[in-house]
Amino acid sequence: MTPTETGTRPRVEGERETEILAATLEVLAEVGYDLLTMDAVATRAKASKATLYRRWRGKPELVVAAVMCHHSNAASVPDTGSLRGDLLAAYCGTGGLNDPLAQSVLSAVVTAMGRDPEFAEVYRRDFIGPKIAVSRAVYERARERGEVHPDTDLTILGPALAGVVLHRAFLLGEAVTPELVGRVLDEVILPAALHGPCPPPAQPQPGSPLTHH
Repeated sequence: MTPTETGTRPRVEGERETEILAATLEVLAEVGYDLLTMDAVATRAKASKATLYRRWRGKPELVVAAVMCHHSNAASVPDTGSLRGDLLAAYCGTGGLNDPLAQSVLSAVVTAMGRDPEFAEVYRRDFIGPKIAVSRAVYERARERGEVHPDTDLTILGPALAGVVLHRAFLLGEAVTPELVGRVLDEVILPAALHGPCPPPAQPQPGSPLTHH
């Protein structure tokens, strides 16, 4: 049996699919993307490798599906009535920034994206793309409520929360908690959203003291 010889066998779905995806995340967190193999996942999930290939084309698709399953709320747009509440709901909890398994998986994923262009393409398309869409919807709705300045560049502000929190987690070794996420929101993200961009610095006029050396 080869990966393409799927025939008319039943699809892998439901509880069995969830079990395989959970096994994939376990192996990914333990050995990283480079050492993860379809054989290793099949063994952990007590399934045949052919079973995996009947559902997923290869390792990139399987790993991305596993990550998306763990972030099952990734494509839903929170609606708590405030920007702060929406961002806390979107970035905390299972699969969120404070989820230890999600952090371990993300560490493996970031490494994999730098080494495997095929995986990076699938991950950006199937996981990051929907996350960006959710973030955009949250900020756009907040802008309608007056919580975001009309001139704020959402392509800059949108990824900032995760960027700051993950920097503290991966580079500074700080534990990620909802309290930390809330502090970053209150001290960085929400003030920036409301204030908007700073005006460009004034250019010195000819003849002013600043133009003389």
